[in-house]
Amino acid sequence: MNQNSKNHTLPVAGVLLAVVASASAQDLQKPSSDSPNHITASFRYGLNIKGSFKGVGNSFLSGAPFGTTRQTPAGDPYNYDNGYVYADVAYLADPSSAVTTYWGFDFPSQVFGAGNQLLNLDRTFADGIPGENSANASPSGFEIKYNYELGTIEKWGHMRYGVEAAFNFMPISFRSGSGLQAGLFKVTDTYNTADGASLEGYVANMNEDGQPYQNPNDAGTWLNYPDHTSSSVQPNGTSQFLAQQKFDANLWGFRLGPYVEWPLVDKLSLHLSAGLAVGLLDARASWGESLTPNRDSSLYGNNQTGRGDGSNFKTLWGFYAGADATYQLCEHWGVDVGVQFQDLGTYSHDFTGRTAELDLSKSLFIQAGLSYSF
Repeated sequence: MNQNSKNHTLPVAGVLLAVVASASAQDLQKPSSDSPNHITASFRYGLNIKGSFKGVGNSFLSGAPFGTTRQTPAGDPYNYDNGYVYADVAYLADPSSAVTTYWGFDFPSQVFGAGNQLLNLDRTFADGIPGENSANASPSGFEIKYNYELGTIEKWGHMRYGVEAAFNFMPISFRSGSGLQAGLFKVTDTYNTADGASLEGYVANMNEDGQPYQNPNDAGTWLNYPDHTSSSVQPNGTSQFLAQQKFDANLWGFRLGPYVEWPLVDKLSLHLSAGLAVGLLDARASWGESLTPNRDSSLYGNNQTGRGDGSNFKTLWGFYAGADATYQLCEHWGVDVGVQFQDLGTYSHDFTGRTAELDLSKSLFIQAGLSYSF
C-alpha cells in the first residue's frame, strides 16, 4: 500500500471500527424485513490493475541523433549528430527534383572524394534499451453504496430487487525503471552533390573561420535527396542506461445499476448487482533517463539526459458486476463482504514524450465493510 492510500483509508478504518463497537453493544435482534434503504461503507482493495510507460529511451534509439538540442537556421532540430539534411522549399513544391539545398555539416573532414563531392553525416544510437517498462498496482480506497429496494418476489425464494448507486475513491500509483548496459552504434550516411558539384569552397571557408556550414534552406549547392549514396553501421562501444518513471492518479468512481438479493440462512443474504461504471481519473506522471557512454566509446564523457512530466484529467466509461454477502448483526447493522469486477478500459496519455498507460479493463475489487438499514 502506498502512502497516499494510507492517508485516505486510515480515517475510514477508524469510523468503521467505532461503528462496529457501537453495534456490538446493542442487543442482537431479528433484522427488519421492512427496510427499503441500505447504506454500506466499505474498504476497497484493487487487484489486476497494471501500468506501463512506453517510448522508454526514445531520444537515444535508432532514428534520433544522440541527444542533440541543436537547430538549423530555420528552427528544425538536427537529424544527425554532425549536421542535417531536410527537404527544401523547391523539393516540397516538386519532389521529382530529388535534390535539396537545405543541409549543413560541422567539420571539413566530413567532405571527401576525388572531386570533394561526397559528404558523410553520422548518427549515433543505442541498442538494447527496452521500449516499455511495466508495473503492477494494488491500490486501496473506500466506497459508499446506497441500495433502494423496489419490491419482493416471494415465489423466487423471497428475492428482493431494487436500484444500487455507489461512490468510491482510490489513489493509484506505480513506479517503473531500468538499469542496463546498452550498445552504441554509429550510422554513417553518405550524400552526393547533384551533378558532381564540388564542396571544396565550403571546406575552405570552414578552415578559415572554424564555423560549421549551415544553409538556411533557399540557396547553395544541391545534394541528392532523399536518397544517399551509401550507409554503414559501426559499433561505437557501450553505455550505461538508467530510467525512472512515476505515475500517480486519483480515481473517483461512480456506479449505478439494478440489484437482486436472496436470504440464504438466518441473518445471511446474497446480493448480486451489475450496471454502468464511470471513473474520473486525475493523473500525474514524471520520468527521467540518462545514457552514459563507457570508456570504450568515442563518445565517452558525452553524457545525455532526458526528462519530462505533466498532468491529465479524463473521464472513463465502463461497466461492473459484483457479488456481496451480508450478515445482519442486529435490526439495522450488518457486515458486508464482496467482490466486484469492473471494466473502465485502458487509460493512455503522452506526458512530454513518454506514454503512460493504466489498464483498468479487468479490475477486481475486494470489499469489506458495514451496512446500515433504515
